[in-house]
Amino acid sequence: MLRIRSSRAFGGPASSSSDSRVQLLRILQVSPAYYPAIRYGGPIRSIHGLSATLARRGHDVHVYTTTMDGACDLDVPTDRPVMLDGVAIHYFPVPALRRLCWSPSMGARLRRDIDRFDVAHLHSVYLWPTWAAARCAHKAGVPYLISPRGMLVRSLIERRSRWVKKAWINLIERNSLARTAGVHVTADLEAEDVRDLGLRLPAVFCVPNGVGWPERPAPLSAGPFAGVPERYALFLSRLHPKKGLDRLIRAWRWVPQLALVIAGNDEEGYRAQLEALAAREGVSGRVHFVGPASDTDKWALYQNAQLFILPSYSENFGNVVAEAMAMSCPVVLTPEVGLAQLVGSAGAGMITSGEPQSLAEAVNALYGDSARRKEMGRRGRDAVRDLLSWDAVAAQMEAVYRQVRPCAQPLTA
Repeated sequence: MLRIRSSRAFGGPASSSSDSRVQLLRILQVSPAYYPAIRYGGPIRSIHGLSATLARRGHDVHVYTTTMDGACDLDVPTDRPVMLDGVAIHYFPVPALRRLCWSPSMGARLRRDIDRFDVAHLHSVYLWPTWAAARCAHKAGVPYLISPRGMLVRSLIERRSRWVKKAWINLIERNSLARTAGVHVTADLEAEDVRDLGLRLPAVFCVPNGVGWPERPAPLSAGPFAGVPERYALFLSRLHPKKGLDRLIRAWRWVPQLALVIAGNDEEGYRAQLEALAAREGVSGRVHFVGPASDTDKWALYQNAQLFILPSYSENFGNVVAEAMAMSCPVVLTPEVGLAQLVGSAGAGMITSGEPQSLAEAVNALYGDSARRKEMGRRGRDAVRDLLSWDAVAAQMEAVYRQVRPCAQPLTA
């Protein structure tokens, strides 16, 4: 059985909310998947970063999740909570309807215990756990927030499983969203996307994801990516069509002096299409697919990159952008990335069209000016440490929780 160990990667000094005057909350986070199923990308990391910091600040934080890990199940206990960084994680099996994460045992626990919490925070749309938790919370009079995690975007709905998603929104999400105490978004761009759907929303709260970083990451030479080229631009995220890798690879026709390292999980067999595209474009020799990057090994990739690129068609936030900035790596983004506004205001990188030649021009301009890269890296590091540390973000989320649950009672010893 897998033993989950604490992964202390939360930036900034630890803080405590043990002062008796501070209202401590019982908080339930509901997520379809969770550690150690990191194949599902940024949301798991951001939910745990928030939960662990809230726990460190004195709150009683529980996570209800499933054992889903792709086609397999996590080897974790389902008869008792697993403690990770002060968070009590309750895993529930998915016996059928795996695409919906259907878990009758989670439903039974929600019906029995949800009234023990002051607030519930539900992370996802289009999946059964969110619907079940919203229904139980509403019936029990427990306020709940929904974080759509970038999935309530018209262009994404139209691009894939359009009719299924529209039916789900009309039959299920519309009621869940109308009854929620608020919708949590991570950037102004995501708020605009959600409002664009014309749904009835009681309130929208914008609280960014936080980021944690190691102060002294292991050297690149000591990890699995020691063989990457000496000078490279980095893409690190899931290999997914929405990430814009097709236009990034095409852009490399006009970037002759720099290697491109592509790191990330390949969940849907997309890598083979990208490798074929690189061959057709004549850039295979300069585009390097290095596979997944673990939470330990990714930091050296950021630290040694000349610049980081995320050319997404749609990105509600962009955790990887914040991670790159924390490691003083300048970034190149498309305007569709949620963090683009912060990057622009902080002077931490370049915002450019996703058209391949425009991407190439931005990369070449930044690569050719080492002083500018260094200054952008410094600005990005400072912006992340001032605005996106987990303690700063957790304090904002605490305020939201208290706003939607003003009558919460202090925890007793």
